[in-house]
Amino acid sequence: MIRISTNTIFDSNVQSMDQQQAQLLHTQLQVSSGKRVMTPADDPAAAAQIVGLSQTIGMNTQYTSNLNAANANLSLSEGTLQSVTTLIQNIQTTAVSAGNATLNNSDRQTLATNLQGQLTQLIGLANSTDANGNYLFSGSQGNVKPFALTASGVQYQGDTGQRLIQVASNLNMVTNANGAELFMENKDGNGYFVTGASSSNAGSGVISQGNLTTPPPTALQQGNSYTVTFTVTGGVTTYSITGKDASGNPLPTATQPAALPANQSYTSGQSISFNGIEFSIQGTPANGDSFTVAPSTNVSVFQTIQNLINTLNAPIPPGNAAASANYTQQLQQSMGNLNQALNSVLTVRARIGSNMNQVTSLQSMSSTLNLQYQTSLSQLQDLDYTQAITQMTQQQIGLQAAMQSFKIVSGLSLFNYV
Repeated sequence: MIRISTNTIFDSNVQSMDQQQAQLLHTQLQVSSGKRVMTPADDPAAAAQIVGLSQTIGMNTQYTSNLNAANANLSLSEGTLQSVTTLIQNIQTTAVSAGNATLNNSDRQTLATNLQGQLTQLIGLANSTDANGNYLFSGSQGNVKPFALTASGVQYQGDTGQRLIQVASNLNMVTNANGAELFMENKDGNGYFVTGASSSNAGSGVISQGNLTTPPPTALQQGNSYTVTFTVTGGVTTYSITGKDASGNPLPTATQPAALPANQSYTSGQSISFNGIEFSIQGTPANGDSFTVAPSTNVSVFQTIQNLINTLNAPIPPGNAAASANYTQQLQQSMGNLNQALNSVLTVRARIGSNMNQVTSLQSMSSTLNLQYQTSLSQLQDLDYTQAITQMTQQQIGLQAAMQSFKIVSGLSLFNYV
């Protein structure tokens, strides 16, 4: 016969009730929190997956926040560039109006005054900031005011850096456009070459902007420039073309690969073509008048507008054909440069629009992924309330039964029967 001491009976029952009470308390905590896995001990495998999923959800949440920030920056830049586009188009309209032959010097000066206000407005737009006070078009230096008006014109003080935001695990998105590309590095002329007239011309000739007859000629890419010189003898006007390379050395006039026209008969408006470029000259050039064709270089839109203002402010003496031709030439060059400036803005806007479309797509993907992650996390850690409440009820009944049985057993004594 095995004898069990009273202490053993008491310790065993108390330990059993403590365990049942602890189990009941754990189930009550699960019900109150709605979580099945409270500690790794509840389900080690699920706990490990929960940690990994939680980290993934946190990263996805951060990417979503970054996407929202990127979209805000891109939207603000797009809105500002829309205003810039409208402003440049208005200036182009003014330039076209300035070509009206009925305008007098006073009318042109009025147009110049209006353009001065539009130039100030454009500088203001170029110095736009976001909600945090960071400049939109200063490159990577958001705290640096990009454009300053100095004695030598508008100067760019930013850089050409990019502001990147990580919007996916392997994708950084550019959220800015630097002001140098937008406003300072616009090609003049037609974007490939620029034509011009000598300031000493005495005739009424005006050279067109011209265009390419083939893909960008190697000669222009190498920096060649050309001069069209007119000769008037016995009432007959002819022209010859000479050229120089980038180093200033003369080009051959009648040998390949740069065969240049010489002593050619001139007719106003006729097409002049060589080495893959084409242009025309309108009017009546005087003897010795010359025109130039050179590779396009960078000119700022601010300088283009200022040049247009200067052209409009310069009085044209009545009946002076050479002055009128020079005015028309300068006006034409400004209009060509404005077209190139507008193209630069539209190119950047197209890139921003593409980035905004990508952000929208990534936001949709991020939302879908977040829903998937949350569903998986719920399946791992969320509580089945029906099962948990049933289990809690069973544990309560078990604990109550243990308490009742302990009460009965603890009351037993041999002396009750002696």
